[in-house]
Amino acid sequence: MLRFRKVRADRGGVHFEGNIEDGYRACLELRTPMRVLLEMARFEAEDEASLYDGVRAVEWEEHASPKTELAVRASARSSNLTHTQYIAQKTKDAIVDRLRERFGQRPDVDLADPDILVSVHLAKNLATIYLDLAGSPLFMRGYRTEHHGAPLKETLAASMLYLVGWPRDRTDFVDPMCGSGTIAIEAALLADARAPGSLTQHPFGFERWASYSDERRAAYQRLRQLAEERYQQAKQSPRPSIVGFDIDSGAVEVARANAKRAGVHIRFDRRDVRDLVLYEPATIVTNPPYGERMTMSPEDWRKAVKALMAVPDARIGLLLGHPDMLDAIRARPEKVITLMNGDIECGFAMFDRRGR
Repeated sequence: MLRFRKVRADRGGVHFEGNIEDGYRACLELRTPMRVLLEMARFEAEDEASLYDGVRAVEWEEHASPKTELAVRASARSSNLTHTQYIAQKTKDAIVDRLRERFGQRPDVDLADPDILVSVHLAKNLATIYLDLAGSPLFMRGYRTEHHGAPLKETLAASMLYLVGWPRDRTDFVDPMCGSGTIAIEAALLADARAPGSLTQHPFGFERWASYSDERRAAYQRLRQLAEERYQQAKQSPRPSIVGFDIDSGAVEVARANAKRAGVHIRFDRRDVRDLVLYEPATIVTNPPYGERMTMSPEDWRKAVKALMAVPDARIGLLLGHPDMLDAIRARPEKVITLMNGDIECGFAMFDRRGR
């Protein structure tokens, strides 16, 4: 448990308060968020002048230097300023002017690989300015260099695991339509208490800030060491079996390669979900093919899911990319949670067949 202070959730995300080391821990250990943002300022911005003045008032020199390369992302809703590219440009101008005033020279802009990524969000004329602590999206763990079909983001896979309660009841875990293996790999990382941020090969955003002093570097290394000790301790205890199946042999090979890069032990085999037989209680989480991943006929799809739903003594979670898919299952879910798979709104349907 990370035990952050004053945690609250709203439409925009989950918010908490803490020191800079709490931000480092969030980047290192959280499994489900896409980004971790450090709030720098909040102010009314009804026009471009008030936006510029508010951004320029921030002490950017604490985190940036003339050698810093920066980029700005913007979003807006229900505000006078609506053109996000213009909002980003005015924000960048204010930051650059502040730094040029302090240092006598201006930093460069690098949209592809900035040292500092600034996010500005306008909602009802209220501007909130953030620094992106992670830099790159947190789903980029580093192990999925290969994929088969449309890949599932690691953060979404981890979210589904939390929703079904894995690995709380210590049952075996099965993904019978595993594709590139992301769900099974995330299940193994969670069961092994492996910090997902420890897998990344690139530095986090905060490691490139001017404020990342020797003292802060040492603090972050201590956090990494503690995470490694928890992982090594967890490895001493036996964990439930984790397996993945797919009817496509190419997907199985990709899944095996991804698991090897992630450093987790998972058995991946070629098998048709319609032949699935389990002899022990299990947790089943899978992303049945739909859209561009649909390689079987609708009738075969129904047969596959029917076979899956016939598995006794299991807790089942299905990510369904189309409303008709739930109707085809002909079973009442315990709960359906709306999740976004990229731009696709999906229903994550959970079924409790334990004891049946």
